[in-house]
Amino acid sequence: MQPNQVDFGSERVHYNILSVAAPMMAAQLLNLLYNIIDRIYIGKIPGEGAIALAGLGLCFPVVTMVIACSSLFGVGGAPLCSIARGKKETGKAEEIVSNAFFMLVITGLLLTAAGILFHRPVLYLFGASDAAYPYASGYMVIYLLGTVFVMISLGMNPYINSQGFARTGMKTVVLGALMNLVLDPVFIFVLHMGVKGAAIATVISQFFSALWVLRFLTGKQTELTLKLKGFRPDWSCICEIAKLGLSTFCMSFTNGLVQVVCNSTLQIFGGDLYISVMTVVNSVREIAQAPVSAISEGASPVISYNYGAEEIGRTKKAIRFMTQLGFAYTLLIWGAVSVFPEFFIRIFNHDTELIRAAVPSLHIYFFGFFMMAFQFAGQSVFKSLNKAKQAIFFSLLRKVVIVVPLTLIFPRVGGLGVMGVFLAEPVSNFIGGLACYITMRKTILAKLERV
Repeated sequence: MQPNQVDFGSERVHYNILSVAAPMMAAQLLNLLYNIIDRIYIGKIPGEGAIALAGLGLCFPVVTMVIACSSLFGVGGAPLCSIARGKKETGKAEEIVSNAFFMLVITGLLLTAAGILFHRPVLYLFGASDAAYPYASGYMVIYLLGTVFVMISLGMNPYINSQGFARTGMKTVVLGALMNLVLDPVFIFVLHMGVKGAAIATVISQFFSALWVLRFLTGKQTELTLKLKGFRPDWSCICEIAKLGLSTFCMSFTNGLVQVVCNSTLQIFGGDLYISVMTVVNSVREIAQAPVSAISEGASPVISYNYGAEEIGRTKKAIRFMTQLGFAYTLLIWGAVSVFPEFFIRIFNHDTELIRAAVPSLHIYFFGFFMMAFQFAGQSVFKSLNKAKQAIFFSLLRKVVIVVPLTLIFPRVGGLGVMGVFLAEPVSNFIGGLACYITMRKTILAKLERV
């Protein structure tokens, strides 16, 4: 073991989870800064902040799609890596790392070409107005030029965390986030480049994050080395990675789908103002969701490693601790957002009209937020134990089967209008979250209890 490496095989299960989750939480919160900082600065551009924010919000589905593809081969292969490490199969683990890198680069290049070629019709499909399109287009095209860097930094970082190097994984994100924090005001305000400047700052930041990841995974400190010399893709290995990563991909991809449906519906019932409101609400959700996501992602390599090592007692202990901690956090953050909604909204914009519209929207959207803990816990267990079918099913259930239809139906029922769009999220959290967690308990945890 390296000095800064967490030993997943030790008896201190709670400590191991927190040792991975804490840096990952910091990393995820900092990772949000790539886009959150953009929104904060853009929302405060004098005279055009609100419409510029709407334009940026229209790009969310594209950003989400890129993240989804990075998860397909990043988050998809990391549990397999941990299971292989638990079985002491180092060669197999390294093969997973190299094949994942190959697919991340290829996918990144394809996304760049397709996105730039079809960006105009895509943005109008997503709900762009003629007023918001120039802002959305200016950000999207430049962001897409850095897609490969995003794919490498986000997609390969899980392979650092899966080895127990959580602090190194955190530094990947710290580097990029701090650069973005410094470069954003320079490009946006000093050089007067607006949304294009925000996109340039993000691309430069992701480039250096990608370099950091590659430097570590090809260096001497890593346990599993990324081997590029003489590499040939193993399609059976790639299929295994993609199969498990499909659940996280579906979760991210369907988030993008929901954003498209929400923006399109809001354009009909509320116009650009409510697209700006949804941009703010989504930003608050991303911040609030990052810690519970980090808890489940931090527990994942611990669960996978001990499952691979056939340490069932530690596996069950990790699952219980992850669920309890996630529930306590989400209950607390729901209370904070309910009591202080304006505080969270004003982080992004001070426009009086936007705040007046955003407060009730935020209250509805966040109702029962603690149910998200059950969704994350169930999904994490299915993914960690290589139960791909269940993970994929529950990813699709909450967003595609529940949220999308409700987003289209609710605004047309009882005069709900725009509030119906925001109501679809809490309803899906209750139904989807409970269904996922109860199924996990009845199928996975029940079997582990009998061992």
